[in-house]
Amino acid sequence: MELSRRLYAVAELVDTCESMADIGTDHGYIPIFLVEQKRVDYAIAMDVRTGPLERAREHIKQHGLDEYIDLRLSDGAEKLAQREVQAVVIAGMGGKLMAKIIDSSREVFSGLSFFVLQPQSEHGYVRRFLEKQGFRIVKENMVKEDGKFYPMMKVTTGESRLGKACFYEYGKELLTEKNPVLEEYLQKENATYHKILQKLKAGESQSQRERIQEIEQCLCINQEALCYYKD
Repeated sequence: MELSRRLYAVAELVDTCESMADIGTDHGYIPIFLVEQKRVDYAIAMDVRTGPLERAREHIKQHGLDEYIDLRLSDGAEKLAQREVQAVVIAGMGGKLMAKIIDSSREVFSGLSFFVLQPQSEHGYVRRFLEKQGFRIVKENMVKEDGKFYPMMKVTTGESRLGKACFYEYGKELLTEKNPVLEEYLQKENATYHKILQKLKAGESQSQRERIQEIEQCLCINQEALCYYKD
């Protein structure tokens, strides 16, 4: 199984283990890849919709992995028992939806060796949520594919305190390791914020002034993050 750059990077965060579950599996690519690479012995491909599960079923059958990958129709981790697997992957969903899935099945996620998240949005929200719920980000990565930027993180149980606004928004591990993809993203975002401010400053309405304050705050966090690349 050949994965896209995004999914390959997600799969690379999964340590070798006996079992894992892929929530929101879609085509079942990640479980197939991990089993074929002998990174996991057994996997569960889960989705809330029957269509993606049927697509996953066909792909699993084509690769001859019916005995190694189970399929479950499940809303989040609803059909996953506590300590049934060692790891979970959730990729390609909005950040708030991921947080809702974790919060709804807290006992399942607390019993995992680790889980991997690749939120499509609300990255700062996800990092704050994890910290508040007693989880710790131990590894991060970011890749660019087809002009889009995808951050991802490996999480375990444990206390943490990121502290800085830029760590929540962009990722402490990515910044301290000077991830080059993140730098490209930050530069692009910085230019976008400046363009927005130029347009907004032409107006004088209350809503425009409030929007200016909001963008200036975002720009301040962005510039704080860019400082990590100046050395």
